[in-house]
Amino acid sequence: MRVITQIPNNDLKAAQAVAQLAERTGFDSVITAENAHGPFLPLAAAALVTDRIQLGTAVAMAFPRSPTIMAHNAWDVHLASKGRFYLGLGAQVKQHNERRFGIPWTPPAPRMRDYIAAMRAVWHAWETETPIDFHSDTYNLTLVTPNFSPKPNGLPRIPVSIAAVGPAMLKLGGEVADGVRLHPFSTRRYLDEVSIARISEGLAKAERKRGNVEVIAGGYGFIGTGKDAETVAKARAYVRFRIAFYCSTRAYWDVLRLHDMEWLGEKVNPLPRAGRWSEMAEQIPEELIDLFATVVDYEALPEAIAKRYGGSADTVLLQIGAEEDEARLAKCVEAIQRIPSPFTGFEEKAV
Repeated sequence: MRVITQIPNNDLKAAQAVAQLAERTGFDSVITAENAHGPFLPLAAAALVTDRIQLGTAVAMAFPRSPTIMAHNAWDVHLASKGRFYLGLGAQVKQHNERRFGIPWTPPAPRMRDYIAAMRAVWHAWETETPIDFHSDTYNLTLVTPNFSPKPNGLPRIPVSIAAVGPAMLKLGGEVADGVRLHPFSTRRYLDEVSIARISEGLAKAERKRGNVEVIAGGYGFIGTGKDAETVAKARAYVRFRIAFYCSTRAYWDVLRLHDMEWLGEKVNPLPRAGRWSEMAEQIPEELIDLFATVVDYEALPEAIAKRYGGSADTVLLQIGAEEDEARLAKCVEAIQRIPSPFTGFEEKAV
């Protein structure tokens, strides 16, 4: 099993420091989110101070950027890191696309299929120095010129993952992506019966092997650990709030319905609209925290992760900070990496 962590995107020096810590303690990859700040600049900064660790977006918003603009961003970080970049894409919801980015909304799964194919066509044109003639329902690309095309870099192709919540996007991930990043609000049962089942449908449709598609689970805030009991307790309190936050949003209630727990969503749902954010976490019964999350100390974490994700997920996100006990953290990471997973490696394809 692979282990990744998130680096800050609001402070380039801090991003470099956490990336170096992750590399020292044996992590496989560091990622950046796109929220109040962009995801690419911190990864470029991290590329300059690391040698081994993979650098990825989790996620970069696709549709506000044209496939060619995204191709440029990814290409440049891939080159700066000497082939260590991993592009994670997200569709974002309708409200954000229309009201925050000011772009028309269309069904996201078909558009994401076209987007990935268009971007890969751009990379192929650059690497092979050949014309582009790409046509789809959403994008049509027919122009590459020397002044706007980077030179071939001879590096491995850039893996592309997509964030997936609904069945259409999960199936699409199995069909066309190198990886599928699952939503962190989940349970072991939901992982197996819904997420993996839909991905498997996509794999079967495209006649692809499960071992070539990385399934990333345990997102930010749902796996917690630390060097002492106080740190673990703080992580548990934060996890409790995160659970409440997602329970308050009907879009995520499929997880609750699977467990006959829609009542929990109904209980929490009115609170954000009433501005009662401070009351949300206490609505989550203590005994339910472990259904949705894993929060234990370093030594207990590998066994807990194996129980929650083993055999289904390939990669988990473990958040770290500057005050870690590096020796104990490194042993924990190494133990997690010994957990068997279905992923064997990305498909060998030409760029």
